[in-house]
Amino acid sequence: MARKEVVRSYLIRGTKLIGKEVENRAGEDLGDIEDIVIDLSQGRIAYAVLSFGGFLGAGDRFFAIPPEALEWSADDDRLILDVDKRSLERAPGFDKDNGPDMADRAWGSSIYRFYGRSPYWEE
Repeated sequence: MARKEVVRSYLIRGTKLIGKEVENRAGEDLGDIEDIVIDLSQGRIAYAVLSFGGFLGAGDRFFAIPPEALEWSADDDRLILDVDKRSLERAPGFDKDNGPDMADRAWGSSIYRFYGRSPYWEE
């Protein structure tokens, strides 16, 4: 399988990200972007919310993904998250009716570090 062209710097409207498919480098489907969380005080995207698992929207798990962990695949109009399915299944997640306090910096720091990123509020 040929390596896909990945664009590291790309501007895209938030409305185009909602519903966008996410796959890993092996081409496995990891789900879709369900929502975007914006930190208005910092003027930054804090998280992309990934919906994974379940069937036809039932039983989905949600994962807050640092935007820096996502890459744009220009070849097939998808986002790439460099994790395998097993790692994602072990990632800190939540269900639709029992979400975390995404403003909690301790929780956010653990999410960023899980994906190998430094939280922007610690820079």
